[in-house]
Amino acid sequence: MKTKQIESILLILLMTLLPLSMSGQTDIRQNERIPRPFDDITKWTNKTIMWVGPHQDDESGSLGTLSLLKANGNKIIMVWYTTGNKGSRDLEMTSERLAQIRKEESIKACGEMGITPEEDTFVWLGYDDGMLEYVPEQELCEKVCRLIRLYRPNAVFSMDPGTTWMQWHKTDHRMSAFVTLDAARAAAYHLYFPHHRINEGLQPYTVTEYFFYSTKESNFEVDITAVSDKKIRSRAWYVSQFGAGNFKYVGPEPDQENLINQLSSNTERIAKGEKVTEKFRRLTESMSF
Repeated sequence: MKTKQIESILLILLMTLLPLSMSGQTDIRQNERIPRPFDDITKWTNKTIMWVGPHQDDESGSLGTLSLLKANGNKIIMVWYTTGNKGSRDLEMTSERLAQIRKEESIKACGEMGITPEEDTFVWLGYDDGMLEYVPEQELCEKVCRLIRLYRPNAVFSMDPGTTWMQWHKTDHRMSAFVTLDAARAAAYHLYFPHHRINEGLQPYTVTEYFFYSTKESNFEVDITAVSDKKIRSRAWYVSQFGAGNFKYVGPEPDQENLINQLSSNTERIAKGEKVTEKFRRLTESMSF
């Protein structure tokens, strides 16, 4: 008799606790969906930040923010999908030479902002410029998903895929935007690309901070006035990308006259009280649902 009473009591306790356990699981998922108030990311320390983009030079719109984060002791991961090996009008340029030039320009541009492959992590996935849409999406998604699980970033910077409607970008930009977000979603669930966990021990990981650049729907800006001169010097390193250098490569040194003029104009604007900012569409929630 006593045994039956004990069994009944245990059954009642189990039935009482089960809903609590289940609600706990629900709460975890619900919490991922609840946006958090925006904090000042220039105060962040000891975090890992992953920037992902299609080409060398696409990082330029985020380098001021990334530089401030790096200065605070945060770890920066830079990931480029392509080698940038097609975008030149110089008829004497080859794809092989251009890929090397673009890589060096990007390293110098990032280095101007204090971000280097020696101290941080630079990843070149190595696809041809303009060809991302013709690469199997699963292949791209798997590679970026693996990087997210490997480095476990506190925030991901990516091209903006848009909110309710798809944002229009040129070819590699739109592919980069959607693949990066798809990879972040997949990274949260162990049944996507399970070999990451089985073969490498990479556990699922949920990203809950997104900063979408190249956006038409910005809701967050970072004051980069303090590093704006550095950003001008940084951008000047993209010699093969902008201005006359795209038609006839004249690098690797930047156009000093143009650089001096830009720095002078920046000084005048700041003296008038103008701020220099970088704008993003920021999300502070999981997109893994």
